[in-house]
Formats: sequence, structure tokens, C-alpha cells
Amino acid sequence: MKGTEYIKQLVEEIHSATVATIGIDGRPQTRVIDMMLWDCDGVYFLTAKGKAFYTQLMEQKYVALSSTKDKVAISLRGKTRNIGSDKLNEIFEKNTYLQSIYPNVTRKALEVFQIYEAQGEYFDISDPAHIVRENIVIGDTKAIQSGYFIKKNCIGCGACYESCPQKCIDMSCIPAQIDQNHCLHCGQCSEVCPARAIEKRETL
Repeated sequence: MKGTEYIKQLVEEIHSATVATIGIDGRPQTRVIDMMLWDCDGVYFLTAKGKAFYTQLMEQKYVALSSTKDKVAISLRGKTRNIGSDKLNEIFEKNTYLQSIYPNVTRKALEVFQIYEAQGEYFDISDPAHIVRENIVIGDTKAIQSGYFIKKNCIGCGACYESCPQKCIDMSCIPAQIDQNHCLHCGQCSEVCPARAIEKRETL
């Protein structure tokens, strides 16, 4: 699936996410927030202007979120901006339960935020023997490429393949290759490699 299909799944199927900011004590603070809308430009949610969460969003302009349903998880980390009442009526039309929480003019207490430059990950373990991992990118940013990679000094012994829970290492070539879309990032291959040819990387 493409990135837009993942954020559509986040909003329309999972809907609720645990969102983290930094509290006044300098430590992470989380709360569950409903993701209300999505489009090619990002993901939209709202909060009341009187909440500490609102103040943190205005000051920090960045969030991290994680959501999960039916053994599928979607995570995002990225920039946020306040777009005021823009899209507020559309959000109430698509999420009708809000009309009972904030009836009529009381919706004026709310403002909409957009996650507009973000990167993250889709992780699916619904088929435990064949997990799926994909990068997600929103807007003008790059995905962080993380995982284990096999270097040129691979000797093709197969120890990594035997230790891999997902058997996602291709031994038909030397150096062998790890299929990053099916890797658990458990690190077992690196531990057993006699040539020390497997390294953990995290790069943009």
C-alpha cells in the first residue's frame, strides 16, 4: 500500500491513537486522541483550547503517535500546525458522535491541528509467520531507514538464515540480503554471524 492508504487506515479503521508530547516536567506525556480526517497533505485531529495538550501543541509543534487494531500498528512522528476552525465542520460531519460531545456553538472551544510533515511505520503481525513492515511518509520529509544490513564481508555460511524467526534472508547471493519489509529487527542474525558482517543502521 501507499502512504496515503496507511493514513486512511489510521483514520477510518483504527481511528484512536496514543499521542505523545512533552509535559511541563520535561517528561513524555500521552493521551488518546481520535484522528478525524486525512488527505494527501496530512492527518487532522482537534482539541479544546483550554487543555494542556493544546498548549503543548502550540509550543512544541511536534507529536509522536502510535495506534493499533487487530494486530496492525501504525506509528507517526512529525510536525503539527494549528489550522484553527478550518475543516472543523467537515470533521463534525464525518464524526457525528462529536455533535453530542460539543453541541451547537460549543464547538467553538475546539481548534484543528494538522500533522503535515511526518514519517513512521506500518507493522502487521496478523500472519505471525510472515510479518509486514512498511515506511510511511507524509509531506516533504524522508523516512528513517532502520534495521539490520549485511556487509560485503559476508561469507554465505547461512547462520543468519537459520537464526531468523521470519526466514527473510535471501541466501542466493553473497552478500546475503535481508528483506527489510519482513524483518522483525530482533538482531539474532547479527549475534550469530561468525564474520561480524551484519550491522544495525538508522539513517535518513
